[in-house]
Amino acid sequence: MTADAVPDLLGPPWMARTIPLGDRRDGGEEPSAPDVATLVHQEDAGSAPRAVLYLPGFVDYFFQADHAQAWIDAGFDFYALDMRRSGRSINGHPRPDDVRDLRVRAEEMGKALDLIRERGPRPVVLLGHSTGGLQALLWAADHPGTVDAVVLNSPWLDLNENWFRRVPLTAAVDRVGRWLPSLPVGAIGTAYGRHLHAGTGGEWDYDLTLKPHAGFPGRAGFVRTVRRAHAEVARGLGVTAPVLLACAARRGDKRHPGPAEVTSTDVVLDPGQMLARAGQLGEDVTVLQVPGGIHDLALSPGPAREHYTRSVIGWALERTPLPSREPDAQERAR
Repeated sequence: MTADAVPDLLGPPWMARTIPLGDRRDGGEEPSAPDVATLVHQEDAGSAPRAVLYLPGFVDYFFQADHAQAWIDAGFDFYALDMRRSGRSINGHPRPDDVRDLRVRAEEMGKALDLIRERGPRPVVLLGHSTGGLQALLWAADHPGTVDAVVLNSPWLDLNENWFRRVPLTAAVDRVGRWLPSLPVGAIGTAYGRHLHAGTGGEWDYDLTLKPHAGFPGRAGFVRTVRRAHAEVARGLGVTAPVLLACAARRGDKRHPGPAEVTSTDVVLDPGQMLARAGQLGEDVTVLQVPGGIHDLALSPGPAREHYTRSVIGWALERTPLPSREPDAQERAR
């Protein structure tokens, strides 16, 4: 049973609702506490004619309240889902973000969508950033008709590495990930996080225990399931809902980015790989390249952030038309 909403760490008017989970398809030893997910929304959510469900990325959680408010001001209820073992939902797990089957998170996504629609049917946009974008695509491909549009904010659709790491090393990690899924096989750099955070000169204040600069290890089982999902994307997903793929206009150096790169390019993923995969996503795909955008486009410098926000919300409004209301008898008499 889903818990009642309580005040969220973002403060009023944000509320958080814990979603208990039971699916343990990814195996591993029992964590110190059961798996949960956390659905975050404003206290008056439920009455807007449209809704959006946001999925954060790897080593991430929902804190982009300004971007969420823009959706709310445009007539959407904004919900964010910290999925199992990430952000608000780490819940004592010894290996944050360690899932060995991305599709295990379909449980919390389905429950979240049920809660969003509990007051009646309405258009829902699925919005995913980075790994959350990959999760959004898997859901939309596996569950056609459950969401009305998909917006991807710098989705992780391929490995931003050289050929050796993308092909032979992926094959090796696939084998290792089956037998030693908890083995750390990668890590993220610190430059991007240090650029973002207010404590190191950035514009954004967020909880470094939930989103540390150095991240959490990328473990073999997690990388295995991500790379298998990348292969599915390459073969074609056939998503039937309209998709908007938004990405930065330029790729930066992920290992040693200079000051200009961290403020105006994607130094985590390669936008070129995203664009190359756009045609494999579905039947109706729109591409938006954001000049001056960074990896999380919602956290880009002001002009790029405003361009991204205005563009994706405008697209979502256009692609989720509301049914026209028939005039009642009194209106017709006038």
